Amino acid sequence: MKLLAVTACTTGIAHTYMAAEAIEEAAKKKGYEVKVETRGSVGVENEFTTEDIEKADGILIASDTAVPMERFIGKKVLSVPVSEAIKDAGKLVDRVTNASTYKGDKNLADEVSEIKEQRASQRKGAYKHLLNGVSFMIPFVVAGGIAIALSFLIGYDAFQQEGTLAAYLKGIGDAAFGLMVPILAGYIAYSIADRPGLAPGMVGGVIAIALNAGFLGGIAAGFLAGYIVLLIKKYIRLPKTLQGIMPVLVIPVLGSLAVGLIMYYVLGAPVAAINTGMNNFLLSLSGTNAVILGLVIGLMMAFDMGGPVNKAAYAFGTGTLVAGSGSMVMASVMAAGMVPPLGLALATLLFKNKFNNAEREAGKAAWVLGLGFITEGAIPFAAADPFRVIPSIMAGSAVTGALSMLFKSTLSVPHGGIFVLFAVENLLGYIIAIAAGTVVTAFLVGTLKKPLQMIETERSVKNEKHNRSRSV
Repeated sequence: MKLLAVTACTTGIAHTYMAAEAIEEAAKKKGYEVKVETRGSVGVENEFTTEDIEKADGILIASDTAVPMERFIGKKVLSVPVSEAIKDAGKLVDRVTNASTYKGDKNLADEVSEIKEQRASQRKGAYKHLLNGVSFMIPFVVAGGIAIALSFLIGYDAFQQEGTLAAYLKGIGDAAFGLMVPILAGYIAYSIADRPGLAPGMVGGVIAIALNAGFLGGIAAGFLAGYIVLLIKKYIRLPKTLQGIMPVLVIPVLGSLAVGLIMYYVLGAPVAAINTGMNNFLLSLSGTNAVILGLVIGLMMAFDMGGPVNKAAYAFGTGTLVAGSGSMVMASVMAAGMVPPLGLALATLLFKNKFNNAEREAGKAAWVLGLGFITEGAIPFAAADPFRVIPSIMAGSAVTGALSMLFKSTLSVPHGGIFVLFAVENLLGYIIAIAAGTVVTAFLVGTLKKPLQMIETERSVKNEKHNRSRSV
């Protein structure tokens, strides 16, 4: 029997490793093959491979914190507090064989969620680390942007007066935006070096703000911190009795000092100059240049529907957000990202004879996903008919991105779809841009796709010809 186990406690220092040791000893006494993944203060160690999970007869989760569970679908899983593994690991090892199978029921929304998780697991290198930082940053930018937008709704004069609701909302928004770059840098470093990279990364992010290096400075600080922490973990070895001070003393202090000094003496000034130049370029965009940029953004958002190209455009858009002011680029990104699922949902209504029952049902869910700015809602349709669907959604998103720029619509938050339309300036133009792209996508899909009856007829003719040739 092959057993897998995951151990984790809230502090990630003592109980994580005590439980791991207890499980290993109990399994070996029973003659079981065992592998234990520890999720402690120094990060994830002995992580399971896909092959490990496939060959496992059961999985024991002894944890007081959240553990990624999607990888265990279809396997027998027993989940208990970490203290139970320390007290009686032998009993738990016996119970794993009778544990229930971990399952997941799928609908379109679940399928989209699973696609996102698969893509996240497949990301490698710098792209993976950058997207990890961006994903953790987004809630802060959304919260800050919405708070600032609400303060503007109350009135510009109101939030300039101390003690008013508008002033407090503006303060909340500014505080959330102030955390944007440190969170970005911290979680890029976290992706590279696990938990020990978090403090040096965030320190580097705060310094990036102080040096006016902005979003780009946060990215530089995050990568710098992550790889410096990896070097510290690799080359500084302490006796086992002192290993406990590595994540709480040695790594944070040495990492923060190294990142801070390099940012101040080497990287800060040139990155700040690049950041200022990029912002000035975006502010200078108007007319044809802005429309072309919007068109390119639209093509990128629809090309792989949440993949690397889409996320590159999205990261670029979030980098243009500044507290207290909207971004034309961010508005173009969100509008173009909403169009693919919306256009396909409309197509399933207008051209019912070209979609089967399952696709028409998926179209109902695609409305919700599109309105919520979840571009991945288009993936099931694109997977079924890529050569007709992908060009159609790219054309629709390109129209939307270009029109959004032409109408000079701005957005002060990076996500939310229709739920954050109050944060859009020139809302009428924005809605027109989204509607135009949706209609273009729907009619292109409807024009390019063949009716189901025609497809069935062609298939029958083809099968008949094949059968005749075989009989001859």
